[in-house]
Amino acid sequence: MAKVTNAFDTYTATADREDLSNIIYNISPMQTPFMSSIGSRNVSNVVFDWQTESLPTPSASGELEGFELSRAASTATVRASNVCMISKRDATVTGSQESSDPAGKRSEMAHQLAIMSKALKRDMEQALCQKGAKTTGNATTARVTGGFESWITSNDSRGTNGASTGSGAAPTDGTQRALTETLLKDTLELAFTNGGEPSLAICGPHNKQVISGFTGRSQARQFVDQNTVEASVSIYSSDFGELKIVPSNRSRERSLLLVDPEFAKVAYLRNFQTVDIATIGDAETKMIVVEYGLEVSNEAAHGVVADLSTS
Repeated sequence: MAKVTNAFDTYTATADREDLSNIIYNISPMQTPFMSSIGSRNVSNVVFDWQTESLPTPSASGELEGFELSRAASTATVRASNVCMISKRDATVTGSQESSDPAGKRSEMAHQLAIMSKALKRDMEQALCQKGAKTTGNATTARVTGGFESWITSNDSRGTNGASTGSGAAPTDGTQRALTETLLKDTLELAFTNGGEPSLAICGPHNKQVISGFTGRSQARQFVDQNTVEASVSIYSSDFGELKIVPSNRSRERSLLLVDPEFAKVAYLRNFQTVDIATIGDAETKMIVVEYGLEVSNEAAHGVVADLSTS
């Protein structure tokens, strides 16, 4: 069909107003399941300590009538320590841009700080739940807090040549293998034997789907109604308690973290602060900074199934 002769069209127009939505779409993963589930406390030094202890070995033997007491030796607590690390994000906005009227934002600086605060929390999540080694640092080396995986030795399942010495030292990765229900059950049994009761399982997206396919269910797929099929597992009920299964984009895909939130904390030397940076021209800079570390109150409360396949 031909165009009407001399009809003025949008291709010729030069003054049509733009149509820009006031909604800004952002689908970057922002969840921080590990940091959000554990507690927090304040500390007053870049190096912070805590104590652990264990009960004596159980004894089923009795005593003679009229026995003479043989005094048992007392057991001192075990002292553990980690270090605080510094994480920061910043934003710089020119005076002209801050005075402009951007779509979807009341203030460019406020918007940038909101984005940076979410990015900073993701940075913290990654540092806290991975295997980063405790690094005390010096004038030229930044401090690094020992991540969750660097503490777990009592309740771990590792591939061939995988090993961990704990105490904030990075574990040695072993040969990767597929996650199976047996691996998970064996690690939960080990945790129970050592007194642990993890209630949260944090895993990457691939192994979340593997868990949803465990045959411990009566069937892998369940029909909820005519139009809905339930094919995921969000709670795993084991012989030793229930586990909430949470996928994460910040933990290592090759590790399934078994966490008891009561026995882990984020230790803050400096909580989140917004700092105005000195202006050196026609632009404003603000920095968000936080200084924090991970306290694994008792590593035997947790577990890890390590060296897993990632695809």
